[in-house]
This record gives sequence, structure tokens and C-alpha cells, in this order.
Amino acid sequence: MQKLRFFVVSDSVGETGEMAVKAVVSQFRPDFEDVIIRRFPNVGDALQLEWIVEQAKKKDAIIIYTLAKRELRQALHTFTKKEAIPAIDLLGSMMDLVEQQAGQRSLEQPGIMHQLDEHYFEKIDAIEFAVKYDDGRDPRGLLLADIVLVGVSRTSKTPLSQYLAHKRYKVANVPIVPEVQPPEELFNIDPKKCFGLVISPQHLNNIRTERLKALGLGESATYAQPARINEEIAYFYQIVNRLGCEVIDVTNKAVEETANCIIDKYEANKPQ
Repeated sequence: MQKLRFFVVSDSVGETGEMAVKAVVSQFRPDFEDVIIRRFPNVGDALQLEWIVEQAKKKDAIIIYTLAKRELRQALHTFTKKEAIPAIDLLGSMMDLVEQQAGQRSLEQPGIMHQLDEHYFEKIDAIEFAVKYDDGRDPRGLLLADIVLVGVSRTSKTPLSQYLAHKRYKVANVPIVPEVQPPEELFNIDPKKCFGLVISPQHLNNIRTERLKALGLGESATYAQPARINEEIAYFYQIVNRLGCEVIDVTNKAVEETANCIIDKYEANKPQ
């Protein structure tokens, strides 16, 4: 198999370029076998670019670049064309188009997306909130949360809480277990901000069985038995019916897909 090399060049951290490369490469080599991606971040002058092009020529690498500064984009374009190095400018064409449409020049300021701003601190607060109020640790968080998730074990409550936290939503989650009465605070929140997560019994059985294997436990444990799973799901429906909240089926859904569904429903019916 031919080895693929990519040089990701940026006057910032190069994260955007690397993500784009991985998105494309995954369509050809999902396991990333014989794929090498090397970042060249914080490039600030043409001399650095010229050296990078020399290295790319030696290594037979493709150059992917995200350069905010026009002079650097032009310089790299000139160098790669001269040496016949395959190169893709991820930002240039779009920036030129937006400049024409907006009738204004870009700021040409590298790393502007990564600067500390109000949104950054909101995200950090939300992440800390999700950790503090994960898995029903402190019921007081239910009253402070933007979004509350409820569900039986292994319905992705924690990953969803963290994903939504990165979108700056403060999320608390509560496990639903037949032997444990949910906290009273859960029944005092606005149902519009509460979402029940349900999953098919068979799928849940598969997930729990694999979880037991990973823990070195036998598959015969009650945790993964169909009768126990059906009991938990039945109890879950009793609780969400009392709450009057939205229920989302997470069977075969990626965390991102479920999160986007929750965000859409939450924003459409946002509690005042």
C-alpha cells in the first residue's frame, strides 16, 4: 500500500487543516494505515514556508494549508507551484469569496478562533458543571441546569452531558434505577428542559454484555439479563410519564446525532 504523507501548514495551531485531512483520509483508509500527518503550526514568514516545501518535496508529501495572512498564502502558492508540489489552500478561496460578498478585507489575524473569549469561559463553566452534577451526584444541580438527562445505565448520559457542555449548555443527568427513588428536585424542574433517553432492550443487552466482558465479569450477571433490562425500561417510562418530558430513542445513534436532536428541541421550546 502506498504511503500517504500530509504536511499541514498554518499560521495558527493547524487544527482545522488536520481535521480536514483526517476527514478525507478516513474515506480511503479508515484505519489510517500508512498515513502520516505532520503539523507545521505558527508559521510566520516565507523562509519557513520555503523550507517546508523543500521537506515536502523530499518526502513526497501533500501540503494542506490554512493561512490567514494573504502574503503567506501567496508565497506558499508560489513555492509549491515552482516545485510542482501538490497543495490545497483550505481558506484562501473562501476568504476571497467572502471578501467580495462582504465588501471588506479580512482581519488576517491567525488563531482568532482560539482566543480566550466569553464563549470559552462559558464552555469551561459548562464542562465543570457536567462533571460536578454527573450521574445524579448532587440533586441541587437539577435546578441550576439548562438541560437534564434521565435514563437507565448505558444510554450515553455522561458522553452526551460532556458533548453538550462543549456547546456551552449546563447539563445534569440522573440514572433511573428501579430500586432508587429519583430525587424530588427532578419533579420540580420545567419538563421542557428534561430529556429521557431510551434504547432498545436488545441493543442495551449487547452494550451491557460487552461492558461486563471488559470488566472481567460473567455474562450471566443480572445487569445484562433481558428481564432486568425490561424492568428498568418499564420503570424509566413510569418516571418520564410523571415528568412529562421529551423521550429520545438513542438506539444506534451517535452522541453527536442525539445531542443535535436535544439542542434543536431545547431551543425550540426553551424555558423562559
